[in-house]
Amino acid sequence: MDSLKTKPAPTVVARTVILAAATDLILILAFAAIGRDAHHREEPVLGVLLTAWPFLAGAAAGWMAARAWRNPLSALRAGVPVWVGSLVGGMVLRALTAQTVVLPFIIVATLALAVFLVGYRLLLAGVVRLRRR
Repeated sequence: MDSLKTKPAPTVVARTVILAAATDLILILAFAAIGRDAHHREEPVLGVLLTAWPFLAGAAAGWMAARAWRNPLSALRAGVPVWVGSLVGGMVLRALTAQTVVLPFIIVATLALAVFLVGYRLLLAGVVRLRRR
């Protein structure tokens, strides 16, 4: 006899999607804030938003392209596309709006955004595995 699989309630799924999207948003804002602070930039709030918006737009494109809402906590199905979208989209939009795009920044952004956007999903997957034991 096949075991019955229960689907999570729609409100649980919606809450997970909202929390994952909000976490991505917060982590991208943190990335921008850390970078601005490291370079002693002024305009803390507006400056962070101006730095973050290209990466946020790229992350949104990554969410859409991967349909990340289907499995928002998956490192592979959501994390990697959101990371790549935020990185590539962010750099393209920065270049199109005459913001700085230099190799050291690309390297730092690649690593930092990977750690943030893929990393928390990997950590959550590890916690879930440990709890199941």
